[in-house]
Parts: sequence; structure tokens; C-alpha cells
Amino acid sequence: MSERKIVPGNPYPLGAIWDGGGVNFALYSEGATAVELCLVDDDGGEARVPLRERTAFVWHGYVRGVGPGQKYGYRVHGPYEPSRGLRFNPRCRLLDPYARALTGREDWGRGLFAYELGHGDGDLATHGEECSGAPLGVVVDPSFDWEGDRPPNVPFHKSILYETHVRGLTMRHPEVPPEIRGTYAGVASDPMIRHFQRLGITAVELLPVHGFVDDKILLDRGLRNYWGYNTIAFFAPDVRYRSVDRPARASPSSSRW
Repeated sequence: MSERKIVPGNPYPLGAIWDGGGVNFALYSEGATAVELCLVDDDGGEARVPLRERTAFVWHGYVRGVGPGQKYGYRVHGPYEPSRGLRFNPRCRLLDPYARALTGREDWGRGLFAYELGHGDGDLATHGEECSGAPLGVVVDPSFDWEGDRPPNVPFHKSILYETHVRGLTMRHPEVPPEIRGTYAGVASDPMIRHFQRLGITAVELLPVHGFVDDKILLDRGLRNYWGYNTIAFFAPDVRYRSVDRPARASPSSSRW
């Protein structure tokens, strides 16, 4: 990826926004001294593209020829001064907090922090090796064909909300096809729609479905973060609940999260 393919672009909106001809990348960092966009191919190869434009602490650039499905992350340069709350380490490839889709889940074995976990000096000891355990962001196509569907517009005083957990709702439901139990597709399956209608439910409210992390202390004990309140990506549907491995198209609400 040569630098001549990048132009200044825009500082807003944040994240990676595809317009049909390329992608505008924008990342906020007040303390950074330099930002590199990392474009990652299917084999794990990484092309680093400096984002040279900065507007009000937002680093940005528009890359022509990039589109949906492109995996990316960032390497951010700056001071490493934990006493000031600054822990920049360009050896660590970072997840875009405004990513609209993720490649997968975190990999603690490949490193997630700018410092070495468990070191006697705590966060004063910078991570001296490549650190690439964070999931990558994925550029998405934000378009969605509603196929003539319309919002039900049920008045609030007549609304009945059903709060539930994506996995827990259908994981053991005998009428939901086994291959979609515990997934987004399972929530929207015919057996569940009939169930909601029998109860008179007008709206389903899901417990956290944005990207979250399994704490290492839980994994070390053979446990998981079931409820999803340890968020790492507010704008990306969590991959745990996908029934199909296709993150390159946004959900109808992902652009509003």
C-alpha cells in the first residue's frame, strides 16, 4: 500500500467509512505524536500507512481502492509515561474503538497491553515484543435493504418490552434449529417470533451485543464473561453471536450504535 494512494480525507465521522470508492479513516488521540493505519490482508500481512493529517486531535486519511471486508488496526506513537496516564507503544497494534465490525475475539497469548502483564515493575515495564492480540476492525458496507419493511410505531404506553440475553434465550430451545441456537439469527427465528407474539411482546431489548472482552483472570479459571459488560467496541456486533462469518456488511442499526 503506497502513500500516494492516501489523501487527507475528513476528521468526521470517526471510524472507517466506505463511500463506494475508498475508505475514510479517522481516529481520535490527543497525546499521539504519529499514527499509522495498518491494513491487514488475509494472510496476516500488514501494510502501514501514516495518517499525516490531524484536525482537533483527530488523525485522518482517505485511502482509495479500499472497500468492505478490509481488515485494519492502528499503531500509535507517543510518550510512555504511566505517571501521566500515557502508555503509547507502537509495537502494539490497536483496535479502532469506532470499528463497525470485528474479525474475532481477543488473543491474550499474543499480547493486549502496552506493558508486560505480571512484571514486577507493573506498567513501568513496556512490552518489548510485537503485541497483536487485539481483534482487527473490518470495513463494512453500511447499506441495508429493508425490503419494504416499516417500523411498527407502537405507542410507548402500549409497548411491552422483553429484555433478554442473545445466547441464553435460545441456547436450549428445542424448536430453534441447533445451528442457530445462541445467535442473533436464533433470536429472530420463527419459533421465537411466535413466542414473543403469544406473550404480546412489542419490542425485544437485548443485553450487551457490542464487542466485549473475556477477562484474563476469568479465562485462567476456565470461565467466560457471559453478560458482556466489559466493552471494547461499542459500534460492532459481538462475534460470539454470529451464525455466519460475514462481518463485511453492517447490521441495520450498526451505523447508529
